[in-house]
Amino acid sequence: MFSNIKRASFRHKNNKPWYYVKNHFRYKLPRLAHYQKLLDEKLASVADYDLEYINYRLNYYNRLEEKYTLPDEMAESLSGFKLENHRKVYFFDTFEYARYFPQDLQIIPLFGDIIHVPEYPSLVKSRPIEGDNANSVVLKLDKIRHFLFLNDKKSFKEKKDMLIFRGKVRQEHRIRFMDMYYNKSPRIDIGQVNITPDAKYPANRLTIGEQLDYKFILSIEGNDVASNLKWVMSSNSLAVMPKPKYETWFMEGTLIPDYHYVLIKDDYSDLEERMDYYIQNPDKAQQIIDNAHEYVNQFKNKEREDLLSLLVLKKYFQKTGQMP
Repeated sequence: MFSNIKRASFRHKNNKPWYYVKNHFRYKLPRLAHYQKLLDEKLASVADYDLEYINYRLNYYNRLEEKYTLPDEMAESLSGFKLENHRKVYFFDTFEYARYFPQDLQIIPLFGDIIHVPEYPSLVKSRPIEGDNANSVVLKLDKIRHFLFLNDKKSFKEKKDMLIFRGKVRQEHRIRFMDMYYNKSPRIDIGQVNITPDAKYPANRLTIGEQLDYKFILSIEGNDVASNLKWVMSSNSLAVMPKPKYETWFMEGTLIPDYHYVLIKDDYSDLEERMDYYIQNPDKAQQIIDNAHEYVNQFKNKEREDLLSLLVLKKYFQKTGQMP
């Protein structure tokens, strides 16, 4: 069974080969002095944007208020921040902006799927939404995987009255969802893609394009955030999920239930009831889709995104007493 599982195509995917070529070139020929001369010019471009909005996002990602001193045993200088010591995508996404700053400045890079708040101010991809998370300074990391937006040409009304999910199933909460709904309803097509001989929930892989045939797409958190949430919210399908517990550069903590996505209970028990409501009320479904598109659009201005990344780092260096 499932011996002929289809492999997902690269259609609708970000261009990983080009990402690696571009970033290896940037790293091998850094021209750091050149970029450091450009820093003031880059930062001055803030005058081109809505300052209230810029400050809102800057202070959302970097919530440091007091001055801190980074412990030498944990911090590393930008001059010692090397590719061979870190996972590639996290390193490249940090180096893209760190190269603009004096290389004697120090950072604590805490890379990976981070779901705790560190003891000292650290650069992270993800953090808990609730509680005091100021030491988790968010950068736009692993963006080749997470920041994918689509141009979905199929309307909500044209799609199947079904929910789809394909993903790795290792975490307890994903296993619980699978136990509740796997092969239990003809309207719910879910399965795991980490296929092993003892896989409990095997299913054919589907491309993103194939998943866009469904009205509802499950965006359930994995190790940290749901990696498909960005592209689902840019589509004409509805993202279906419990209230998120973790956030990234996408500011998942600011998403409004039943305004940007379809909220289901933490125990998943009302899933089909919520599906029925939006099948019967397609105008309300379309309003959520429109709201989701508006939310996604704020991340599509690359120049503004670059500026915000530089501002987050600058504030990090200032609040750790390294820059005036």
